Amino acid sequence: MPILIGVAGAALLGGGGFYAVYSGMILGHKVPEAEHATAAHAAPMPSYMPIDQLTLSLANPDGAQHLRMSAQIEIADGRLAEAEGYRPRFLAVMNTYLRAIEPRDLQDSAALIRLRAQILRRLQMVAGEDLVDDFLITEFILN
Repeated sequence: MPILIGVAGAALLGGGGFYAVYSGMILGHKVPEAEHATAAHAAPMPSYMPIDQLTLSLANPDGAQHLRMSAQIEIADGRLAEAEGYRPRFLAVMNTYLRAIEPRDLQDSAALIRLRAQILRRLQMVAGEDLVDDFLITEFILN
């Protein structure tokens, strides 16, 4: 019986100690609300370059099939004006890549993820990895 009481007491003390450290009651660093609010506002908002609706015909031996897509390119902080100069190259790279895709390549459930990654890599090759942060597809219709 004394062993069970000892094990139960150790478990309670261990659990209580874990909770106290995990919740920040002991050894925790509390951020004053004024500092927290300033830190939240200090983070810069990303800039986005909209890519208006692209409509292209895909290479399909069975007949014409069309892809309609809209997207946003996430640009590094404060460099949206610089990125606008690359807009024609961005559109050319996207059109060239999308035109080469076959409709059967888009049937897979992971196709959109691969497509997004491929276009992002091509945009970064055109403008540099430090200018283009991400590529977001906002509309994707295949018919």
